[in-house]
Amino acid sequence: MNVISLYVMASVYILAGANHFINPKLYLSIMPAFLPFPLFFIYLSGGLEVLLGGLLLPEFSRKWAAWGIILLLILVFPANIQMMVNYWQSGSPYKWLTVARLPLQFLLIWWARTFTS
Repeated sequence: MNVISLYVMASVYILAGANHFINPKLYLSIMPAFLPFPLFFIYLSGGLEVLLGGLLLPEFSRKWAAWGIILLLILVFPANIQMMVNYWQSGSPYKWLTVARLPLQFLLIWWARTFTS
């Protein structure tokens, strides 16, 4: 297992999760309309990212944290789709980035999977 990869992954999730609390309005626009209480889910997903990122570091919790990250990545995938739809409907010149973001989710799942054994 690559220690640098572990620390990078933990840092990415801790920082991304903290951003949910610092800039929650940023995430409101990508919350799928079918979800009630979008702010609750923004804070919940951010809290889980911080928690799971931190739990990646100790060896005793790493496996379960990695599985938790995989589950979280699957659960937030509709928000990535909503972001893509929003960018396409607005005609944003950056819409291609949101399309490229979708397969990136599978790469993130693979990366987390490397810490499950």
